[in-house]
Amino acid sequence: MRLRTVLATLTAGLAAATCLTAAGPASANSAQSNACSPTVSLDRFSDALDKTTYQGTFVGNFSALAVDRDGSLAALEDRSSLFSLAPKTLQPAAAVHLADEKGADLDSEGLVIDVDGTRLVSSETEPSVRRYSRDGKILGRLPVPSSLLVAPAGRATGNQTFEGLTLLPGGRTLLAAMEYAISGDSTGIVRFQTWTRHHGSFRLAAQYAYRTDEGLGVPEVQATPDGRLLVLERGFTAGVGNTVRLYLADPRHATDTSGIENLTGRPGVRLIKKTLLTDIVTCPTLGATAKQPQPNPLLDNIEGMTVTGRDHRGRLKVLLVSDDNQNAAQTTRFYHLRVRTP
Repeated sequence: MRLRTVLATLTAGLAAATCLTAAGPASANSAQSNACSPTVSLDRFSDALDKTTYQGTFVGNFSALAVDRDGSLAALEDRSSLFSLAPKTLQPAAAVHLADEKGADLDSEGLVIDVDGTRLVSSETEPSVRRYSRDGKILGRLPVPSSLLVAPAGRATGNQTFEGLTLLPGGRTLLAAMEYAISGDSTGIVRFQTWTRHHGSFRLAAQYAYRTDEGLGVPEVQATPDGRLLVLERGFTAGVGNTVRLYLADPRHATDTSGIENLTGRPGVRLIKKTLLTDIVTCPTLGATAKQPQPNPLLDNIEGMTVTGRDHRGRLKVLLVSDDNQNAAQTTRFYHLRVRTP
């Protein structure tokens, strides 16, 4: 989404910034100093694609990442371009334009590469999830519950709907995360919608509720190999900067909320359990610079995430990317993390 200003907690940002200052600059060669938390470390970052173009197309505005079937990296812009990037250098090798059924550009936000190479792409304006071929041809569209549609058709707000999209292990269940609450639900309670695969097509299935930290939304969600979820929470405060936190969440014992109209005053509803893995503000700067105020110059408008594999210690290799909104004050930045999931 084109990030709006939200009310993130200033005191938390200042406290984290104080902790960072006390720790001092980090060495890129020291595993210990690269730690963001006991479970997350930052290997490196790259600004190599910031404010670049590829065959006349601006490279940036990234909202989602995925590993393609051939091992390349698929990077989705929120302005209808899907790039193929070299996994090591991140250099673009191809770009495909996506459009809706009428040929109009998408506000494309979430991306999944299906088992057959089909691209599943969510848009936050209707919202929608469409299926595309590798060359960008529309193959179909998934059903969406009426309550999650943007008002007046439903109870959602434009540009606050489907941001995260992920396929759970086994490839049978697709999950989309709403960024913010719909009308009638408590502020901070967002819905995660799922679909299950039946004879090659996806049908509406269970829905779950997830509580974000105050003032934050959910820009991305990714499944882990054991069926849990990595969830990004993000916010922005003008003059202070971004707040980005990484959580491990477990939907397996959460209440199916698909039949519950309003998630306000519902003490019996079991929310998705979450555990903080790290606040990105605590990561070492590794020499990063910021073009606007940030509690840590490493931070920017982080919006995309994918799991690229495991290291020799069993930690997940997680790649993040920021959406620069094609704005001179923001940066397209890739972050290489290693994440231990307790």
